[in-house]
Amino acid sequence: MDRESLKRHLEFFRDLGISQLSIPPAGSAAGPGRSQPRNALPETPQRPESPAPARPRQISLPPVLSASPSLLEFAPELDTLERIVDDIGDCKRCRLCEKRHKIVFGSGHPRARLVFVGEGPGADEDQQGLPFVGRAGQLLTQMINATAMKEGLTIRREDVYICNVVKCRPPENRTPLPDEMETCGQFLSRQLMVIRPKAICALGGTAVKALLGTREGITRLRGNWQNWRDIPVMPTYHPSFLLRPYSQNAKREAWEDLKQALHYVYD
Repeated sequence: MDRESLKRHLEFFRDLGISQLSIPPAGSAAGPGRSQPRNALPETPQRPESPAPARPRQISLPPVLSASPSLLEFAPELDTLERIVDDIGDCKRCRLCEKRHKIVFGSGHPRARLVFVGEGPGADEDQQGLPFVGRAGQLLTQMINATAMKEGLTIRREDVYICNVVKCRPPENRTPLPDEMETCGQFLSRQLMVIRPKAICALGGTAVKALLGTREGITRLRGNWQNWRDIPVMPTYHPSFLLRPYSQNAKREAWEDLKQALHYVYD
């Protein structure tokens, strides 16, 4: 490099606010497979960065605000729902595979602004491979459609996305065990990060525990906004609980929770 070129380079670094340069010893210059020392230049004042151009469907991980350790797996870059289904495959990762008929991944709008997360498939879901199609699912559909219509919102079940913490039916509809929730948790986490909804409605204590990593009961948490990563979460009762004859007060509370979530997302 001639003297004039060196002068121009030094003036360029001076304009960037760099007043000193560290010159490596002879023989230590970077070459193929060797990088320059990262501490060669002193720290310079941080300047506001210009917004990076939007990339199609790039997965970014927002700060973790409140989440279960079992759901903190990093999703592959440029993840998709189709890729998650392929990765699940004919899953044999836990004991729930032993008696299941079908894996129940999820259904609904792939870019839904509101996602409902339940506990796990029941008998009807296990036969059809779709979430919330039995009695509890029919009640959930009625709640979504009727509440939206009453509140003047043009939203129906097909506009939201519905999935579960575990993708296979637990025997006799028992509560999923911690290791089963952890195994399926990585796929639930990826689903939510791909869809990136404006809010999540957690249906029942198992969904709340999986998303928030809390031991607080659903009765204390329902109706109060929580957070999963940077996504607001509305905990409420599971529709199967609302089908019980002694749950009249819970039904009114669940309708209020759903109304609050719908207005937050769609107003």
